[in-house]
Amino acid sequence: MLTKKQKNLLLFINKKLRSSGISPSYEEMKQSLNLKSKSGIHRLISALEERGFIKRLAHKARALEVIKLPETASANDIYNNFSPSVIKGGLDEDQINPDELEVPVLGKIAAGTPVEAIQNEVARIPLPSNLEKNGDYFGLKVQGDSMIEAGIHEGDTVIIKRTDTADNGKIVVALIDEHEAMLKRIRKKGKVVALESANRNYETKIFGPDRVKVQGVLVSLYRNF
Repeated sequence: MLTKKQKNLLLFINKKLRSSGISPSYEEMKQSLNLKSKSGIHRLISALEERGFIKRLAHKARALEVIKLPETASANDIYNNFSPSVIKGGLDEDQINPDELEVPVLGKIAAGTPVEAIQNEVARIPLPSNLEKNGDYFGLKVQGDSMIEAGIHEGDTVIIKRTDTADNGKIVVALIDEHEAMLKRIRKKGKVVALESANRNYETKIFGPDRVKVQGVLVSLYRNF
């Protein structure tokens, strides 16, 4: 069983690897746990390695690999380390099977500053095979970089399951004042709705509940290479 600090460090390393593909520095780890020195990080890393949760990669500086996550990870832990299901290179028109179920792409969505609300259909793409066929889905092209730490990059096409409700911590399409749409994490507390970016360069946006309508929840995305 992991201590709280060991678990928090493991989840932080996993989040960093998923978002950037690069292990966090010891300084970043120290700051994430609010430790005063890096010696504590060295001890935590060694403990995680001994317990089989991580592996140090030989001949590479700062190179760690997460082998497994704790079975006791909570739903909030899973959310904070969320990485969308990515279908790489999946939008090559020559590879699209005409018999596949299709999802309408409704224009662009801002992962940054707001753009105009969801537009009319501009294209159609295949429904990812890992999604339930009886859901109501639509696609949006990502514009901006405010969600990069959640593994969502500019140019990606996100797949959204249409719904007007979402649990705290979900990444959603939020419609603001009936005319601006954003892709953000949603948090609700009392009469306040917070829309969070996954990029430390962007501030959290706070709204009254009557100003925000959930249009759908992120379930997958396509990325062309």
